[in-house]
Amino acid sequence: MKEFMDRNFMLYNPTAEHLYHDYAEALPIIDYHCHLSPKEIYEDRHYDNLAEIWLGGRQADGSLAGDHYKWRLMRGAGIDEEHITGAAEPYEKFLAFAGALEPAIGNPMYHWSHLELQKYFDIRKPLTKESAAEIWESCRDRLKNDPQMSTRGIICKSAVEFIGTTDDPIDSLEWHEKLAAEEKRFKVCPSFRPDKAINLTKDGFADYIGKLAESVGKDKLASAAEVCEALESRLDYFCERGCRASDHGLDLFPFRQGSEEEADAAFRKAMAGEKLSTEEAEIYQTFLLLFLARKYREKNVVMEIHYSCGRNVNAKAFRKLGADTGYDVIAKSSCVDALGRFFSELEEEDSLPRCIVFSLDHSDFNPLACMLAAFQGSEVPGKMQLGAAWWFLDNRDGMEEQLRSLGNLGLLGTFAGMLTDSRSFLSYARHDYFRRIACNLIGRWVEDGEYPCIEESLKRIVEGISYTNAKRYFRL
Repeated sequence: MKEFMDRNFMLYNPTAEHLYHDYAEALPIIDYHCHLSPKEIYEDRHYDNLAEIWLGGRQADGSLAGDHYKWRLMRGAGIDEEHITGAAEPYEKFLAFAGALEPAIGNPMYHWSHLELQKYFDIRKPLTKESAAEIWESCRDRLKNDPQMSTRGIICKSAVEFIGTTDDPIDSLEWHEKLAAEEKRFKVCPSFRPDKAINLTKDGFADYIGKLAESVGKDKLASAAEVCEALESRLDYFCERGCRASDHGLDLFPFRQGSEEEADAAFRKAMAGEKLSTEEAEIYQTFLLLFLARKYREKNVVMEIHYSCGRNVNAKAFRKLGADTGYDVIAKSSCVDALGRFFSELEEEDSLPRCIVFSLDHSDFNPLACMLAAFQGSEVPGKMQLGAAWWFLDNRDGMEEQLRSLGNLGLLGTFAGMLTDSRSFLSYARHDYFRRIACNLIGRWVEDGEYPCIEESLKRIVEGISYTNAKRYFRL
């Protein structure tokens, strides 16, 4: 029997051990998509205990922030909401999480939590109800007395070179500016996420457009073209502050071409609070997405597309707790054809930007990998990327399936690699988790005689998908 999560955790052959320990393990991290707070990074926040850094909770402004992966796990264990997002004492919340983690055999959260305990607190003991008190005290002592356990200290301890946060176009980016002026050990750059300007059928659209107008010094925006102009102005503002990527988190990806007049008509109806047909909404959305993609190409910004998420399926919980609290699900969305037509339209104009496409539906991996291969270009190896196994798929099965799809139908050696997509500063252990899984899969292929044991080739492939491909792809 192997020791629990030992040095060779998830490495099941000698070649995998060699590739991980000698090439992947010590490489820096490019975390090109996450939801960390630049304000907390700038202020170099110190956490008081594991409940704060692991579970989060109600913020000063009344909103909830924390790791909704853990919240979902706790709800599955029958824990009351008071001990998840409510007002229970931090230690009581931690004990509740420890109780929920123990039966979570087979869940990646079990491995992530213990990787974090090992990496940041030097704790190798499994977290159980019996060990919880000792682990709580040991971690609280480390958080209190170790100056490296602040937000910036954790980033440096994790060897992170680049962080791409997720930011609304109307954001002032003041914390990014302050960080850029004084922090030289790593970069924190904004990513442009214009979803609220695109999702005209969602509540609050008209209010948001008013705020977008204000951000560019206008009283109002009267047309789809004016929305585009405002977004371009804000994109320029982002690029001046180091923006490398955009991000589009869409329930599904639309492609329905129409005239500018039709896009304007849909915009005016939405601003008036009138109900739109699916066709009307998609014409406006496609108009904006094509405009933005052209600008991303012009300004050397990567276009990231996330889709196939069903948002807030529990209406009662959403009314009580709001968005991003653990009530989203995998959705079935037939978007591959729409994406192909979108890319083809841009390719006709030589306006196709570098793109990374993420689907929450694993059955999209093969169709996406195949379709993206039809739009590669000479600007950079792997211009069109099948995104890493994301969110509900960032477990061993999801990662291996994504890697196999890319190997079968694309070019695995050009893959830009893992991202945390997280709100937790300890989540960098997930890069370790990914690197172990990737090295094990590659090592198995070598051990089985499916790829030659050529040291320099294997070194380039492993270092590429762990670090160097992302560094090149995002021009860092």
